Amino acid sequence: MADQQNTITLVEAVTQALAFELKNNPEVVVFGQDVGANGGVFRATEGLQQRFGAARVLDTPLAETMIAGVAVGMATQGLRPVAEFQFMGFIYPGLDHILSHAARMRNRTRGRLSCPIVYRAPYGGGIHAPEHHSESTEAIFAHIPGLRVVVPSSPARAYGLLLAAIRDPDPVLFLEPKRIYRAAKQPVPDDGEALPLDRAFVLREGFDLTLVAWGASVKETLEAAEQLSAGGIEAEVIDPATLKPLDIHTIIDSLEKTRRCVVVHEAARFAGLGAEIAAQIQEYAFDLLDAPVQRVTGYDTVMPYYQLEGAYLPGVERILAGARTALGYVRPEPSSSKSAKAVNSREAQP
Repeated sequence: MADQQNTITLVEAVTQALAFELKNNPEVVVFGQDVGANGGVFRATEGLQQRFGAARVLDTPLAETMIAGVAVGMATQGLRPVAEFQFMGFIYPGLDHILSHAARMRNRTRGRLSCPIVYRAPYGGGIHAPEHHSESTEAIFAHIPGLRVVVPSSPARAYGLLLAAIRDPDPVLFLEPKRIYRAAKQPVPDDGEALPLDRAFVLREGFDLTLVAWGASVKETLEAAEQLSAGGIEAEVIDPATLKPLDIHTIIDSLEKTRRCVVVHEAARFAGLGAEIAAQIQEYAFDLLDAPVQRVTGYDTVMPYYQLEGAYLPGVERILAGARTALGYVRPEPSSSKSAKAVNSREAQP
């Protein structure tokens, strides 16, 4: 068991993982706006510049395009840069370097070069931030071949997955759900043991319903599962953790028991990752389903200011409503379908 000093929050787990890699791998370099002297806007890099020097933990100008591009140059020349964007909503000036260069480098050079970069960004809502500070646009990046997208949901997973991301030979977008940066503490031994990428985690076992959630939404999803359990419904909770590539096999294994699924995410509903998960379920496991996959998501609008932020984010009650819909669904008989009757009546016309 870890000692008391290793019982830490998610943001402290990020710091611990960065410190471990800086100490043990001279190729690792951390840089971004205010990450050095100030320790980052959320203090995720606090103390690292003092420990490892300004040549390893660098402050940059307010220039996201430069941050993204310099990381590509560093990575192709033998370093392992960890580049921080202060908020996910500020990442867009760097898209060309991330999508057109970092993600394509291995393919472009036929394997001669790779880009072992970690792009870190606090993401998601829930901290009463102004505009552009609460983005959840992970689906944009998950769409891009050659780029991994990883989202931790606990201190232990933040530590283990960040270690794995830094050691990976290809670029990783590491999204840190800032709403739960300090929501809970957990023993996390500083042993350098990475967790596997590309594998989902079963956080709670059940046999009546599968709940899939990642990032900060895992908190409310687990709370909803506890409330369902009090009513005699045992839900299995799965955290994909790596959103791209997605471990659909663990989700399908769960559906073999539960046959019903609800996907929860705070990103906007249209073309969100919930739609991709639902599509893969129907493509690979349609015969297992007793009900359509339900999605409990943010709305198709800009994240509102703090007064309405709570209404936008999927809460426990909305997750429970989605669960009740999935559990209460009864497949209609084809002959009783209005659409079937309408088709039949048209076919009967001369």
